[in-house]
Amino acid sequence: MGSGASAQKTIYLEVDGKVQKINFSPQSNGSDIKQILRTSSRLPRQASVILVDNRGTLIAIDPTIPANCQNSPYRIISQDTSSRSEKEDLFQTLLAQVTEEFTRAFRISELKREVYERLTALEHRVEAEGRRAIDIDKCKLEVKKLRDELEERSNRLSCPCKYYRSGDIIRINPRRDVPSYPKYTLSSETIETLKKPTFDVWQWEYNEMLSCLEFMYHDLGLVREFNMNPITLKRWLLCIQENYRTNPFHNFRHCFCVTQMMYGMIHLCELQGRLSLMELGILMTAAVCHDLDHPGYNNTYQINAHTELAIRYNDISPLENHHCAVAFQILAQPENNIFSNISPEVFKQIRQSIIRLILATDMARHGDILESFKQVVFNFDFGKEEHVKTLQMMLIKCCDISNEVRPTEVAEPWVDCLLEEYFMQSDREKSEGLPVTPFMDRDQVTKPKAQIGFIKFVLIPMFEAVMKLFPQIEEVMVRPLQEARDHYEELMQLEEAMVEVQQKRAEILSGGGKVK
Repeated sequence: MGSGASAQKTIYLEVDGKVQKINFSPQSNGSDIKQILRTSSRLPRQASVILVDNRGTLIAIDPTIPANCQNSPYRIISQDTSSRSEKEDLFQTLLAQVTEEFTRAFRISELKREVYERLTALEHRVEAEGRRAIDIDKCKLEVKKLRDELEERSNRLSCPCKYYRSGDIIRINPRRDVPSYPKYTLSSETIETLKKPTFDVWQWEYNEMLSCLEFMYHDLGLVREFNMNPITLKRWLLCIQENYRTNPFHNFRHCFCVTQMMYGMIHLCELQGRLSLMELGILMTAAVCHDLDHPGYNNTYQINAHTELAIRYNDISPLENHHCAVAFQILAQPENNIFSNISPEVFKQIRQSIIRLILATDMARHGDILESFKQVVFNFDFGKEEHVKTLQMMLIKCCDISNEVRPTEVAEPWVDCLLEEYFMQSDREKSEGLPVTPFMDRDQVTKPKAQIGFIKFVLIPMFEAVMKLFPQIEEVMVRPLQEARDHYEELMQLEEAMVEVQQKRAEILSGGGKVK
């Protein structure tokens, strides 16, 4: 047999009383495996699936799924098809696992603190050794040995879940760590393209996007400015990726898209000579964190449905407040804290600024922020703190909704992703008896309708305001927006013409029209 066949992993799955044999590659990610399970169980593509063994224990859906035998097949529980009793059993099982985890949390914390201190010391040795390969290899072996020890001992203590949420606390055990995070060397061509709005964000896998983000932090001098441990930076980025959900639009690729545009605007607007490194670090980190754990349903839904987030934040920017909370829960973990080597006073300033920028991405505040910027843009002073704060809010807003600045072949797939997420929300609003958000209703919205008003009345005025301070963005950002507006207006005219033709045809077929 060839090496490809031997690399296959096999599990057995019970579907409708029959046992199926499922093969997949160990290189598959969790999303790939979930789709295989959905297909085998004849479930819809968007169905949420949970895997359990014959005792009802939850099994993590990732390449580490334990192999089972034909006599002990796994079962799929889908939120779309499971019975009430199955859901109750699942809830009780999960509750028992969470309770058990709480009783062991202190032991895990003490274990991780002990090993982490030893690990950090060794990592600093690795960084200090520079190019002395022999000593580096020796230290890396010790690091690997310690990590293996930590993983083995933690697995004996922790619950089967990869992570779980309880109240305001997020417990995160990343599915992988730095050793399995490949190192990519970016070509000079990629580095130059990375600085431009024309960068094609669809051509990159997650590991490659992580390496690009890591490069940006090094290239801007942020690693040196904040005395970041480079390995902690890698681990933080991994943790960030794991805390973006697999929504059609608000996902990790959107996070990368926004951050890459911020990096591009920093170079395009020559901000490195006008803002401090701390201010640039705040812009980049806010962009990375701005949509953490986005559930795929916007603030209007959260408020109308009286969700836990809306109640917790009193209907005031519930999603944006949640993104901030998750960002700083991640940074609160020593192994993920890229700001661990700065003073508490500086960290406090950074925290306040990142919160301010993420909250600025709530479109309910769009008009106020744009008006504030217009009032200072003609006498803008980079030496005035309030002017810089207003500019930072405008920059993150521009980057957050900048897709139409990109070439059509890059921008248009994002519209499809956004509409898919919109339609998911409006369908849910209808099923729950909530007010249906008009621009999300699949029965009313088309791609041109969704984009024309947004480009004309939101994007172009906002980027034209920024253009008054940075005229160089006119050619590479404002003009593409105008071309995108013209493109969708042409599509709208075609749609209207097609509707008129269909109406005429219907009239003739029904006998209501006269043919001359």
